[in-house]
Amino acid sequence: MKRLLLLLIAATLYTCGDTNNNAPQSKPETQKDTTSTFKYWTWMGANNEKPDSSYTKQFKKYKEHGIDAVLINTNGDPKLLGRLAPLANAEGLEVHAWMMTVNRPGDTTALKHPDWYQVSRSGKSCFDDRPYVDYYQWLSPSHPDAREHIYDLLEGLAKVDGVASIHLDYIRYPDVFLPIGLLPKYDLVQNEELPDYDFDYSDAAVNAFKEQYGKDPRTMEHPEIDIEWKQFRLNEIKKVVDHAYKIAHNHDKILTAAVFPYPEMADHMVRQRWDKWNIDVVLPMIYNNFYNEGVDWIGFATRQGVNDLKGRNVELHTGIYVPELSASQLADAINMARENGAKGVSFFDGNALDSLKLDAIKRVK
Repeated sequence: MKRLLLLLIAATLYTCGDTNNNAPQSKPETQKDTTSTFKYWTWMGANNEKPDSSYTKQFKKYKEHGIDAVLINTNGDPKLLGRLAPLANAEGLEVHAWMMTVNRPGDTTALKHPDWYQVSRSGKSCFDDRPYVDYYQWLSPSHPDAREHIYDLLEGLAKVDGVASIHLDYIRYPDVFLPIGLLPKYDLVQNEELPDYDFDYSDAAVNAFKEQYGKDPRTMEHPEIDIEWKQFRLNEIKKVVDHAYKIAHNHDKILTAAVFPYPEMADHMVRQRWDKWNIDVVLPMIYNNFYNEGVDWIGFATRQGVNDLKGRNVELHTGIYVPELSASQLADAINMARENGAKGVSFFDGNALDSLKLDAIKRVK
């Protein structure tokens, strides 16, 4: 997803039985109206080298072509976020603090602690033996110190003025199954859960599971089909999200997240059951070409996610992968998302929005 291109370029049917069954809090008063109309978002990167004038020009271009909100990746740097937020706000844009959450490539604090990292069923640690790509350095959501590190980063971003939400990315486990369109890139066949891509068999996770269930997944003959072991991992991600929800709301922000296309697929592919989370807005990455699907699949996957969220105070805004679409296909994708119940669309990413695609966005809006 944004992921494999970002997963690979930066990208079931079981319910989460976490102990936190409380209904989500209402949205902070200052944020209640931020998602009341069909919204246009874009993900974008940021760095300290680029001058303010360049960012202002970029923000102005987005706004003039119908973009309402920017999700800015500052690599967890609140100072950079604090510099950019007023520039975007001045151009009439909402700002959302985009952070890579469980996957933390190059995190200098985490790299001092090899035991913080997830381990595969084949015994390989993400600390030094990473699946698929070198930037897959996944922290264990079961390690208390790794969790606190994530929370500290989120807290820093949540304190920044002029920010509408904390946006969780890579809030999941490594891909058990890649999107089918990406398998040839890695010369892989994934007809079952392979040991190299089945995580987390770290000491922290295994010990926590043993304490709850009295058994060790490392000694199971087929841990990949053990429902309790799978459910445990779904719950570990939910715990991180639910705590992030509290952090965001404590600072009058909402919580948003980039997720896989719809809950059953996300559960199967990356152990992510997002229809059970305490969250305000989800942006499922419905990147049709990753799955060898046509543009019409964007409508199908949007409707599936909307239906799974029925009865919950959670909005769905469809994530669209821009590079593989023509301007006319992009317009079709926006309309399909809207017609199937999305409250907005987000484009990955800002750099891929050339003049033709920006004009298409403006026309559709």
